[in-house]
Amino acid sequence: MLGVMTTREAMRLADQRGLDLVEITPNAVPPVCKIMDYGKFKYEESIKAKQARKAQKVQKVKEIKFHPGTDTNDFDYKMKQIRGFLGEGCKVKLTLQFRGRENAHREIGEDVISRVLEQLQGECFVEQAPKTLGRVHGALIGPPRKNAPKPPRPAEAKTGEIRISVS
Repeated sequence: MLGVMTTREAMRLADQRGLDLVEITPNAVPPVCKIMDYGKFKYEESIKAKQARKAQKVQKVKEIKFHPGTDTNDFDYKMKQIRGFLGEGCKVKLTLQFRGRENAHREIGEDVISRVLEQLQGECFVEQAPKTLGRVHGALIGPPRKNAPKPPRPAEAKTGEIRISVS
């Protein structure tokens, strides 16, 4: 901290040291400036930004398609794929396409998606509940969340009793 000084003095001081005078907060009274190597500062900022981009995790969304007539073996294979995608940390979009006469029995198709969600209960987090848009019934699931709330414990006695375990 060099204190309050005129702009000319600050510029002269920066030139003597071979550095730049950089205005940090222009709205303050008096404005706050810093004597630094501005090129080096910009370079370090670009390195920090590059590191932040590298550290970012891009969430991939995989899609698994079903039809109301999906047979047991195909269903089991698709379940294996879904579990693999969830294990990799990807989100999975479940879509069920209704074709032709399948539109007359939408409940059969909706049962397929509900069966998938039932089998994956506890292994995934439902990001988007199953819903029908036109001829497509779909849901979005993701890997289980790390900070997900834990299920409540069974009710314990509240009469001032304590539980002691002996090992």
